[in-house]
Parts: sequence; structure tokens; C-alpha cells
Amino acid sequence: MLVANNLFKKFAGKPALADVSFHVRPGEIYGLLGHNGAGKSTSLGIILGMVMPDQGDVTIGGISVLKDRSKALRKVGAIFESPAFYDYLSGWENLKILMSYSGGFDEKAARAVIDRVGLTKRVHSKVRTYSHGMRQRLALAQALLPEPEVLLLDEPTDGLDPEGIKWFREFILNLRDERGMTVLFNSHLLGEVELMCDRVAILREGRRVFEGPVQGLHDDTPVFEVELEPWGTACGIIHCLGGEILADRRIALKPGADPAALVEKLVGAGVRVRAFSPVRRSLEDLYMEILNGAPSPN
Repeated sequence: MLVANNLFKKFAGKPALADVSFHVRPGEIYGLLGHNGAGKSTSLGIILGMVMPDQGDVTIGGISVLKDRSKALRKVGAIFESPAFYDYLSGWENLKILMSYSGGFDEKAARAVIDRVGLTKRVHSKVRTYSHGMRQRLALAQALLPEPEVLLLDEPTDGLDPEGIKWFREFILNLRDERGMTVLFNSHLLGEVELMCDRVAILREGRRVFEGPVQGLHDDTPVFEVELEPWGTACGIIHCLGGEILADRRIALKPGADPAALVEKLVGAGVRVRAFSPVRRSLEDLYMEILNGAPSPN
């Protein structure tokens, strides 16, 4: 549905993107991850035709954004950077003005979208009275009014409280499940990414260092938190069986290894096994491992 091909971009001679490619499948929720300055927002800017790449191209539904931006973005809705509204006007008046820029205002469709995002009671209030969460809902209504097939979101939950983040997550998942919406978003909230995304790309200093399923970030290496005495004897046995000693008294075994066999060896060697608990590393742990293990760009 959306393909970014070999994107390069420099600002004031400094690389922002260096040969970044990724693809988003129809009906998929896809996340762009990376620290501040990694190139996430630059990528979205290029996709929306708001930033011109030095090299590369983006196609949406097979149509080039560089060659035919209006046609490529016809079925795209977006929240990019901080949504700007006329604070002295109501939410309804803002939507009428903003939609007039892109082909007209359908009142019936607008009322349905406003109801869906939960703004019906406040849509005629001035936007300056809106909370941050309400502004985000208004921005989401604007993005959904063209009835898009693709939704692009730039840090959409930034600044929201936990209740607002949960509402947003469930809303986007329902859009995908009910309408087959394709969603691309960038975020620094790794827990939300793990709950929402089918696949992710990780950017580091303008380069893609990972692309794959969220589950692909969780390798098959079993990790255990242990308390073993004496520790030196236990480490020797673990190493002999091909295991690895990690920080914080954690150990990693070979994929497919039987932990019961290790415990049996330890006990047989006189090691006291006070704790031996499986550990599931978080997405944040694995994200940091990928970033720290990736070579620095030249």
C-alpha cells in the first residue's frame, strides 16, 4: 500500500535520512521507532509531499508522491506535527474551513466522524476551550473526513494522559479491524507500539537498522532470572552447556534448550538453586539492544 524507496535527505549539509526504505502492507498498523532526530518525522514529511527528498521516492497505492502528489494523497488522512486550528472558532467551524481546502465539506459525514471521535457535545465550543486530548480528537476527525484508506500519524499520543492513550489505541485498532485501515505512525511510547503494531522499522541517525514483525523483536533465546550458590560453580556449568551469563544475575540458554536439564546438572554439582524464573524481555529492552548494537552511520 505504501512503499518508501531509498530515501535520502540532508538539512544544512547534515544527513537526516540515508538510504531509508520500508513498506506498509494494506490493513497493517506499522510503526516508525527511533530517538529524537532519528528521521521519523522527516520520513512522514516526505510521504506527505511536504519535504522533498534529495533522492528516492514514495508510492501510495502504486502512485508516486513526487510525480503526482494530489492523486497519491487522495485517500490519505494525516496528523502531522502539532495540529493547528483557529482557536477563536468552534471545532465545527474549523472542520468546515479545513475541509474546504481539499474539496468541500460533507455535513452528514462530518457529524458521523465527530460522533465517532467523541466530540459531539463540544464540537460547537471554541477550540481555545479544548483540552489537549480534545484537540487531538478534532485533529483525528479532520484526518478521517476524507474517508482515507491510509492514516499517517506523527506522535499522535504525545501529551495525552493514560486514559487518552488507551482510547486512542482502541480507536485505531477498531479502524483497522472494521474498515481495513492502513496506519503508519511514529511514536516513542514503546509499550503502545507493542500493543498496536503488526510491524515496525527502527531508525537510528537517519538509517534503518531494523524492519520486521513486532514479534520478530522477541528472539527465541530463553532468559531466566536466577539465584544460584556458589555462583562461580554455577557459571561454569552454564557455560559448559552453551549458556550465557547476562547482567543482573540473568542467564540465557540456547534456543530449544531444556532448562530442567540445566537445573538437574546444577543440583547434581551441589549448587543451591534458590530461584530460576523465566524472563520475557520488554520491547524497550530489545529496542535498546538493537540500537546499541547497530553500527554508527559513516
